[in-house]
Amino acid sequence: MFAGIDKVMHLSIFAFLGFSILMSYKQIKFYHFLVIVFLYGLATEVLQEVMHMGRSFELLDILADILGAVLGFLLYRLLLKQFS
Repeated sequence: MFAGIDKVMHLSIFAFLGFSILMSYKQIKFYHFLVIVFLYGLATEVLQEVMHMGRSFELLDILADILGAVLGFLLYRLLLKQFS
């Protein structure tokens, strides 16, 4: 499609994941949220490298994962403020 589509996909998927985590665990601390997202992103990257299925480990993917999750966090906070 275009260069960098995989980063956009990582960002989008983790934004949804971050939002979903907050919907499920409303009282989670931001630090714990970041640790969970980081470990999940790291695990997916390591598994991509180990499984040899055409994908490889990239630090920029982990960065896109974390940025996406933070966007999901911000969206959750925005909607919470808007509707409460």
